[in-house]
Amino acid sequence: MFCIPKNSNRQTFLPLGMTNFIPIFPLSIVVFPEEQVNLHIFEPRYKQLINESAATKKPFGIPVVVDNQLQEWGSLVYVEEIATVYESGEMDIRTRGSDLFRILEVIREIPEKLYSGAIVNYPENNLKGNPEVMRQLVRQMRALHGYLQVTKDFKKDEGLLTAYDIAHHSGLTIQEEYEFLQLTQERQRQEYLKRHFEKTLPVFEKMDQLKQKIQMNGHFKNLGGFDINKPGRKG
Repeated sequence: MFCIPKNSNRQTFLPLGMTNFIPIFPLSIVVFPEEQVNLHIFEPRYKQLINESAATKKPFGIPVVVDNQLQEWGSLVYVEEIATVYESGEMDIRTRGSDLFRILEVIREIPEKLYSGAIVNYPENNLKGNPEVMRQLVRQMRALHGYLQVTKDFKKDEGLLTAYDIAHHSGLTIQEEYEFLQLTQERQRQEYLKRHFEKTLPVFEKMDQLKQKIQMNGHFKNLGGFDINKPGRKG
């Protein structure tokens, strides 16, 4: 059992591969490294956590909750801005994801704190992928968006996009996003999205063809007649 000192919120974070304590804010979302996430904070325990994180400039962890179950993996998150503080003490905040972590032990009660924490380690995360595969993935994502009639501006050059950048915009379920989060090689993440698009896009293509067929009903059709006198016709 780990012993968490009363001033545990002051400790420094250890290098990748090491273990340390972090405060946690479990949520039913997956936060990817470098992703910007806006949150509305209303529970007293998390108001305390956010105020401390902003004051000390230290991150907290968002472990993923799937089907009402706390999962092992999550992401460190830094408070970039407390945008609004309401009279009730509720807050709108802007955060940014950082390193991946894996929970080794949950610390449910921390002296003088309302929130919980966890002992975690930080798996190495390889960010080098295949540029050509990434370009293909972006094209497939854009094709999916075309079928759905949505647009996404990433505010960065498409040549700089990573699998993390497009994962939330590729139609993954939260369970799939959590599986994706556990992949620590960029090429693994690229392959995961590639298989996803290969499975998903044909479904939308068929739906689009069906939609066009339904829209043609009632229109005058310019069709060539069947010539029964041509050789090879039965009759």
